[in-house]
Amino acid sequence: PVILSSLLLAAHFFRMGMDTIVVICICIPFMLLVKSKWSAYLIRFFLLAATIEWIRTIYEMVGIRMQQNESWLRLAIILGLVSLFTALSALVFRFRSIKEMYQL
Repeated sequence: PVILSSLLLAAHFFRMGMDTIVVICICIPFMLLVKSKWSAYLIRFFLLAATIEWIRTIYEMVGIRMQQNESWLRLAIILGLVSLFTALSALVFRFRSIKEMYQL
């Protein structure tokens, strides 16, 4: 889930033309290879920030759709589910085996 969340966010920023942030989003999953507390905390912080970015995007895009009198409900549901998935991805660090691996 961490890798998929990161790639979804990279695609989001790629669509917006923010290449530097795309590279960061693609590099974050490689932090999973570093088995330490700080890498787990960094990844969780990244997922929290990604969730906030998705919520901000929902607010912005729904506002645009509403101004243009276009359908916005499907957009809000899809991005809401992406936001929820991203937030729940941080829960992988709650599993006992993962906690032991990352010394949490």
